[in-house]
Amino acid sequence: MEHLTYGEVEAAGRRIAGRVRPVTVAPGDDEGRVWLALEYLQHTGSFKARGAQNFLLAHTEAGTLPTAGVTIASGGNAGLACAWAARELRVRATVFLPETAPAVKVARLRSYGAEVRLAGREYAEALAACEEFAAGSGALASHAYDHPLIAAGAGTVLDEILARVPGLDTVVVSVGGGGLFAGVAAAAREHGVRVVAVEPTGSRALGAALAAGHPVDVAVDSVAADSLGARRATALAVHAAQQDGVRTVLVPDSAIVEARQALWDERRIAIEHAAATALAAVAGPAGAGGTDGERIAVLLCGANTDPSDLVAAG
Repeated sequence: MEHLTYGEVEAAGRRIAGRVRPVTVAPGDDEGRVWLALEYLQHTGSFKARGAQNFLLAHTEAGTLPTAGVTIASGGNAGLACAWAARELRVRATVFLPETAPAVKVARLRSYGAEVRLAGREYAEALAACEEFAAGSGALASHAYDHPLIAAGAGTVLDEILARVPGLDTVVVSVGGGGLFAGVAAAAREHGVRVVAVEPTGSRALGAALAAGHPVDVAVDSVAADSLGARRATALAVHAAQQDGVRTVLVPDSAIVEARQALWDERRIAIEHAAATALAAVAGPAGAGGTDGERIAVLLCGANTDPSDLVAAG
C-alpha cells in the first residue's frame, strides 16, 4: 500500500478516543495568525503515543495480537510510546536497544513495564535482534513510523487542531521517516488544508526521495537526527508529498537551534530539535510563513530532550 486514506485516520481517531490526550493549541503570535499545536504534552512526550495505541488496538480488534505481545527496536520516542501503549492495554512489550543506549532511556522504558534487551553496539544490530526475536517468539513487530496504522494514528492530531482553530489554512510539520507527515497529510487533504513538510538540510530523506521519484537512502548529519534521522522516507510519505497542496521546505541546523532557543526564551517551552524544525520554517526566511491573513498551525511534536543546553536570555 502506497497511500493513506482519510478513512483510516478517522478509524484511528475512533479507536484511540479517550486513550490519548487531546492536543492543546496556543497562540503563536499576537495577530491570531500562527498557532502552536502543543503535542509534546502527549503521553510519553510525543505524538508517537497515537500511532502506538492505534497499532495495538487494531490488532486487538482483529484478533491478531499474539500472546507473546509486541516488540520494537527503538530507544527513542517510538519505543517509549510502544511500551506505554502496551502497558495501557496490558500487553507484553519487548524493546531492543543497542548496548550503548543511555541508562536513563533503559530505566524509562522499564518504568512502563517493558522488557528491555540490549543487543550489539548500533541500532542496526538491535533491529536484527528484534527481528530474530519476533520470528522465534511470534511477537508482533512494530515499527517507529513505517506502517499505515502508525501513520493513521499520528494523523488524528489534525482533526483535533481543526476543532480548535476553525478556518485553518496551513499546517507545518517536521519530517523524518514521514509517518506523522503521511497521516497529517491524509487528513489535511480531506479538509482542504495545505501542508508544509519541513526537513533539516542535513537529514532530507523525503526531499531526496522526491528528487529520485522513489524512496532512497541518504546520509544523515543534523542536530535533529535523534528524531528526524531516518535514512529513508516511507512510500506513504513520498506519495503524500507528491499530492497537490503539499510543499517541502529545508531549514539549516542553525535555524533549528535558534527556533528552539527562542521558544524557551519567550515561553519557557523546552522541545526537541525535531519539533523546533517545523517552527524554524515559520520563524525564518525559508518561505513557510505564509501570506497575510493565512492561519497557520505549527505542530510541536515532541519534548523528550535534554534542556541543559537551553540558556536563559540575559
